[in-house]
Amino acid sequence: MPYAAQHLAQSPTRDEIDRLPGATVLEFGTPWCGHCQRAQPLIETALKDRAGVAHIKVEDGPGQRLGRSFGVKLWPTLVFLKDGQEVARLVRPQGRGELEQALEQLPGA
Repeated sequence: MPYAAQHLAQSPTRDEIDRLPGATVLEFGTPWCGHCQRAQPLIETALKDRAGVAHIKVEDGPGQRLGRSFGVKLWPTLVFLKDGQEVARLVRPQGRGELEQALEQLPGA
């Protein structure tokens, strides 16, 4: 699954995320967040040639349980998962290098 440009209409549950197989990048943010908008080209470029990495884009905000369960406080927050378990995290990524380093933690990336 390549880069996901749109947020999911409905967020998955924490249980669904914990059961995900393989490599996943879970992105928390909102469509109107300036930091999120600026990070999109960087995220898209980093995920462009990584067909083995699923990208799940979740709209976060008050009352959103999934974001709270991951302790998300700033957007965008990228959580890198291997078989549903967190292996790396980036908050407001600024450069491709830090994204590449986090992606190297994932199998099949």
